[in-house]
Amino acid sequence: MEKAVLVNQTSVMFFRLRGLSVNPKVQMVVFFMFLIFYVLTLIGNILIVITIIFDRRLHTPMYFFLSNLSFIDVCHSTVTVPKMLRDTLLEEKLIAFNACVVQIFFLHLFACTEIFLLTVMAYDRYVAICKPLQYMTIMNWKVCMILGGAMWTAGTIHSISFTSLTINLPYCGPNEIDNFFCDVPQVIELACTDTYITEILIVSNSGMISMVCFVIIVVSYAVILVSLRQQISEGKRKALSTCAAHLTVVTLFLGHCIFIYSRPSISLPEDKIVSAFFTVVTPLLNPIIYTLRNEDIKSALKKLIRRKEIKEK
Repeated sequence: MEKAVLVNQTSVMFFRLRGLSVNPKVQMVVFFMFLIFYVLTLIGNILIVITIIFDRRLHTPMYFFLSNLSFIDVCHSTVTVPKMLRDTLLEEKLIAFNACVVQIFFLHLFACTEIFLLTVMAYDRYVAICKPLQYMTIMNWKVCMILGGAMWTAGTIHSISFTSLTINLPYCGPNEIDNFFCDVPQVIELACTDTYITEILIVSNSGMISMVCFVIIVVSYAVILVSLRQQISEGKRKALSTCAAHLTVVTLFLGHCIFIYSRPSISLPEDKIVSAFFTVVTPLLNPIIYTLRNEDIKSALKKLIRRKEIKEK
């Protein structure tokens, strides 16, 4: 009996991905556009990580979290984009069942960790702006390491739970996923059983995490804005600009999570566009909004380039 169940669960050996479009011309446009985005994402984020590592002036809590963000963005986009680029050149877009499970695991590991990281970064900005004299006492390196370890641990637990929910369902018939990568809502639609309980667990897990973290972040920045309201100086204007930029990234990133995971597992035409923005565009926007507008980062980058030129001479 156990053997029969196992065979039933593994009868689907691969899934067919519909991709973003079936039009060959559109596929070529998507290929070159997303290839450019992906290369820029890698260059921008890797440069930021290297710069923060090699410049001692950037060894502060804020830049520690920013380097984590850049690392996560590189990993997050790499989980889906390379295969999507390859698939746009192929007529049949297939992914093995096991590869699909691995993709789901790492997609949720990096996405959930980034949600917690954005929340921690909002708290870091709140302490830096609202309690500047106590900043280094509150956000000392021990606290930063604990927060860093906690967000990666929470992301891993979340990802394991989601992957387990998916892999334990039986798949014995339909195998076409209406997207360009594997994600839990689209995959469980194909299960040969009632997935109502699983969908409730998804909404209560991912949906609640996204909603709660979004509320915490918005409240943090609201408190910051209120504290800056009466203090208009060049430094405060810069802080306001930084907060507005951070909120933009948070809205774009968490907006996708709330849209996808706070509703039943039903495919909508907008899902592909939202997912493409989430996996391709947002990782490119993060280095631009968070760091490349930052004078300290730009100064450190120039210093790193000059050092390299001197060594070459």
